[in-house]
Amino acid sequence: MKLARLGLITALAVALGGTANGQIAILQIQVVEGEGAVHSPGSHSARFLTVQITDESGRPVEGAAVSFHLPEDGASGTFSSGLRTDVVTSDAHGRATLHNLNLNHVAGRFQIRIVAAKEQAHAGIVSFQYIAGPERAASPASAAGPPHRIRWIAVAAAVCGGAAAGILAARSGGVAASSAPPASSPAAAGTSLSIGSPTVTVGKP
Repeated sequence: MKLARLGLITALAVALGGTANGQIAILQIQVVEGEGAVHSPGSHSARFLTVQITDESGRPVEGAAVSFHLPEDGASGTFSSGLRTDVVTSDAHGRATLHNLNLNHVAGRFQIRIVAAKEQAHAGIVSFQYIAGPERAASPASAAGPPHRIRWIAVAAAVCGGAAAGILAARSGGVAASSAPPASSPAAAGTSLSIGSPTVTVGKP
């Protein structure tokens, strides 16, 4: 009985001693900045992804080695070293920031595998990123569409305006004809007046 109790005390001492030495049993990774970011094709990102490393109680873990791994093909990129893997050490707040990523020109979604390790503890997570597709260029027909429509509207307006002007002219002409006095007939215009010889009558004195 005493031996069993002694063994239990020894096991607890070893466990407590391991904890007192600062060994971390569990690591946790959380992306705190840059998750789901959309990048332009061929762009350079100086700072775009930050993760935080904590222990099982939620306390920041300083000095953890955090590695970032990019895909070998498809939508991807390289780090400043020209490689697809980079390692960053977490700071006093347990944060590790990925810098200097050069994206390729392949549009689509890609994932960055993140692994954190310190002593015997380690953890992994995946962050999804995106490279946007090239902007769709406007076709010549669509690009020329608005000017053609404007010219067509201008022509239509001119035609309609001319028609309206003709209608107004016809209406004004009709009003002028009806309101003006009737012109004399050719016969009346050709008639001349003649005065005969004067006749003088003198009475008796």
